[in-house]
Amino acid sequence: MNVVREINKINERELELGISGSWHDEYKDSAYVFIGGLHFDLTEGDVITIFSQYGEVMDVNVPRDKTTGKTRGFAFLMYEDQRSTVLAVDNLNGANVLGKTLRVDHVKNYKQPKVKGEDGEWEEPEEQSLNARPEMVMDGGQASDSDASSVISIDPEDPMRDYILAQRKEEKALKKSKKSKEIQNVQEAAQ
Repeated sequence: MNVVREINKINERELELGISGSWHDEYKDSAYVFIGGLHFDLTEGDVITIFSQYGEVMDVNVPRDKTTGKTRGFAFLMYEDQRSTVLAVDNLNGANVLGKTLRVDHVKNYKQPKVKGEDGEWEEPEEQSLNARPEMVMDGGQASDSDASSVISIDPEDPMRDYILAQRKEEKALKKSKKSKEIQNVQEAAQ
């Protein structure tokens, strides 16, 4: 709670003095924030939901206890745009969520958790994990070269997904019936 008060005092003092620039500038090269004071029942999805109001969440790491599987009460979260970290720190630091006070602060040098290699040894990940980015689903399976531009990806969590897919199926069926009628007309004209 003391850290929350200190961050709020720094912000207020900067406003009073009219300082150009900010203590946030020190973290301009990192899109990660630390989140402490999380309720143990919150899931990764809950954390993403809370923090996505300030920007697109690209990665979230909520460490869990190895024996119980419960969260350990803190997380690291990466935004798509670093400017979202400033909004999250200023607006969610000190927020009360499920009776617990959140501590939200910048992370200067975040290191991704190690992963098990093929030999079973823990090693640094080769690529950055972006585990919060939604998987994009391509409608219609394999796209040929001729219709590749007409295939649009759909977020699987989009509430309109089923409706959009149904509309696309109707459009495809309509095009198919028009093509078959055109072929039939050409064949009748050739006879």
